[in-house]
Amino acid sequence: MKKPIITLKSKRHHNVEQIVICFKYDDKIIDLVKTIPGRKWSLSLKSWYVKHSPKALQIIKNTLKDYTINDYILESNHKKQEYHHTTSLTKGQKTIINYFKKYLRGKRYSESTIETYTFLVADFIAYYYKNRIEDLTNRHVERYIEDIYIKRLYSISKQRQFISALKVFKQFYPNIKIEALELVRPKRNKQLPTVLSLEEVIQIISVTKNLKHRAIIALIYSCGFRISELINLELNHIDIDRRQITIKNSKGRKDRYVIIAESFLPLLHNYLHTYKPKKYFAEGRNEGKYSPESIRAFLRTSCRTAEIKKRVTPHTLRHSYATHLLEQGTDLRYIQSLLGHAKPETTMIYTHVAKKDLLAIQSPLDHAVKHIMETQKDKTKLGISRN
Repeated sequence: MKKPIITLKSKRHHNVEQIVICFKYDDKIIDLVKTIPGRKWSLSLKSWYVKHSPKALQIIKNTLKDYTINDYILESNHKKQEYHHTTSLTKGQKTIINYFKKYLRGKRYSESTIETYTFLVADFIAYYYKNRIEDLTNRHVERYIEDIYIKRLYSISKQRQFISALKVFKQFYPNIKIEALELVRPKRNKQLPTVLSLEEVIQIISVTKNLKHRAIIALIYSCGFRISELINLELNHIDIDRRQITIKNSKGRKDRYVIIAESFLPLLHNYLHTYKPKKYFAEGRNEGKYSPESIRAFLRTSCRTAEIKKRVTPHTLRHSYATHLLEQGTDLRYIQSLLGHAKPETTMIYTHVAKKDLLAIQSPLDHAVKHIMETQKDKTKLGISRN
């Protein structure tokens, strides 16, 4: 199973330099962080933090040693952003990394991709910090993957991201001796998504007592939202009269339309009238965007209340939406458009989990039993159970 990446950032908070511990919601990591002396939770940062000191940094790393740690600290202020790796990148290497980040931003990559690619390349260069960047070759890449990705059991997805990051870095910094054409991404894992039944979806929504939480869960499922799309959804993108929502600048910088479920309208009106959000559909404190960690947390609570044993995330609701559309006979091309997939191959995965057509297939065992029953002389019932 893919382990979360933990990123440590240096940030001034409450007029004191702090180490901010950033990671996607994970109960096990939270339990470990709570053992760190002096740790505190910040609502504004939506992260745990500890007063900055070399000792605190070492304690954090020892506590979280079983996880992948982004072990350079991002120093940030209004004038510049610079990466500092604990294995002492040279000043020249830091400069190149910072310019690489500017290059990615100039190419209009998403902020998430910029942060990921910058970290992956910086970590690779830091591993060979005694070497000049110009002297790094494909063999250095192979040894790095063998020593880091294979030994630490990193996911294939992360390795693919690393190779993609290096290919872009080669375009930015052609002096490096790495041959981009020889960099091969490993094949993806073909894992089927977890899908809820219709009854399970309704059960999750019905046991969610908090009105805002219930509206968020219902909207994610009924429109097939990614969690980032829900968080960024503005009220002026919701057209109640036309029962239509415009999703702006989603993955791949694409806009698309989705339909509001008619059964969701009463809940929507109730929620808007009760909470009166100003800008975003789901607002946190100070009218800011809602936290993805909060959504994951209350969804987990609702699933426990509904006694659902499957591992359910907001993306599970999106998978379920697509699968249920397919099962009710919606054309795959329309599903692709509703989900915002660039390629039909991405949408095709739901043909493997939709049960409508699978249930129409007769098992050879059923066929054999039926055949024997039809052909035997005494028409007694045949069963395969000893009882």
